[in-house]
Amino acid sequence: MWSTRYPKMYQLFGAYLNQDCKIWGDTIPEIISSYKRDCPRESHLEMIREIDSFIGEHPDDLDTAFETDYGHDFDPQLWEYTTASFLEELKRLLRE
Repeated sequence: MWSTRYPKMYQLFGAYLNQDCKIWGDTIPEIISSYKRDCPRESHLEMIREIDSFIGEHPDDLDTAFETDYGHDFDPQLWEYTTASFLEELKRLLRE
C-alpha cells in the first residue's frame, strides 16, 4: 500500500495536491510553501528520498505508475508539467 510505502507523498497528495488544492494556493510553489510551513524540515527531506525512490522504481513507466498511484487526485499536465518535470520541481521546492 502506497500510504505505508511512501507516507510523505501520500500525505502531500491526499491533503495538499488534490481537488481542493486551491485552499493552499494558486500555484505549485504556493501550495508546496503551505505544505512546508505545516510540516517539519525532516518531512521535506524524507519526501525527497521518497520521490527519488519512486523515480528509481519506475525508470521505464514513471507516467503510468504516477497515474496509478496519484492520478485520481493530481494530474501534472493540468499544471503544465510532465510527471518527471513535476517530481523534479517538487524536489527543488522542498530543498529551498
